[in-house]
Amino acid sequence: MEENAQPTSSGENENQQQTQQQGSEQEGQQQQQSQEQPQPQEEEATANDDKDVEENKAITYLSYIGLLFLVPMLAKKDSQFAQFHAKQGLVLTVGWFIGCFLYIVFFLGGLVHLAIIVLSIMGLVNVSKGEKKDLPIVGDLAKKFNL
Repeated sequence: MEENAQPTSSGENENQQQTQQQGSEQEGQQQQQSQEQPQPQEEEATANDDKDVEENKAITYLSYIGLLFLVPMLAKKDSQFAQFHAKQGLVLTVGWFIGCFLYIVFFLGGLVHLAIIVLSIMGLVNVSKGEKKDLPIVGDLAKKFNL
């Protein structure tokens, strides 16, 4: 029975390979086009985020200046940008008070305060860039607050 099987010619194999390659190329082009064209929902969300950032950037700077984190937290409850940074400011303020206690007892407060100052500066830079970027250590703790 194996003798009845006819060998395919090399021309037929080449045609099949070309057809498969063309199909692969067309699929690749379609994928690229779909990736290049943002979805309307994504454009809307980005536009809303940009508007939120621009409208609330000035008040959001207060998030990283001690107890002033309360101003954006209470005044801009509808702003995701302001709330994000206010929660990180809350964690930094709590850390500042913990540092005061450690300074009195263990003299480690100076290091804690220095770290908080550096993290606050990083937060202020993120606000100026309009980014919602988690600060090291603080970002994870801030996400646990649902205010």
